[in-house]
Amino acid sequence: MRTNDSTDRGDAQDRAFGRGGHEQCRPADVRTAVRRAVTGSCGTIGCPYDEDGLSDALLVASELTSNAILHGGGITGFDVDMDGPAVRVSVSDRSDRLPVTTDPLDEQGRLRTGGRGWPIVCRLARNVRVACLPSGGKRITAVVPVF
Repeated sequence: MRTNDSTDRGDAQDRAFGRGGHEQCRPADVRTAVRRAVTGSCGTIGCPYDEDGLSDALLVASELTSNAILHGGGITGFDVDMDGPAVRVSVSDRSDRLPVTTDPLDEQGRLRTGGRGWPIVCRLARNVRVACLPSGGKRITAVVPVF
C-alpha cells in the first residue's frame, strides 16, 4: 500500500521515489504519513497493529527527517508505504555524506549532545539502506515491523 503522503523535489529521474511537490516538509509530516499507512493497512490486513512497533516507526521517521534537516542540507523528498507486516520510510536529502555513528563521549570523557539518532534507526529498523541519488544527495530507507 502506498500512501499519498509523499513528496519529492528532485529531478525527473527521482520522481519514481515520490510524487512531485514543493511544500515544506517537516518531521511531523512524515510521522503523519507513517501513522496513516499503518492504520490504513489495518483494514486491508484485518489485524491490529503493534503499538510499540508503530512507536518505533514514528521514532525512526523523526530521526531520519531530523537528520536530513540538520546534517543533510534539508529534506528533498520522502515516501512511506507498507512492506508486508512492516512500514517502509524513505527520506531523501541534499548531502552525499553517509550517516556515521559517533562516540557518545568526547576526547575529555564528557557526554556529547546528539549523535544517537543513527544508532536508534539502525537498532529499531529491520532493514536500513542508504542509496546515492543520480542528481546528488542520498535516500535513506528504513523498514520497521509494525504487525
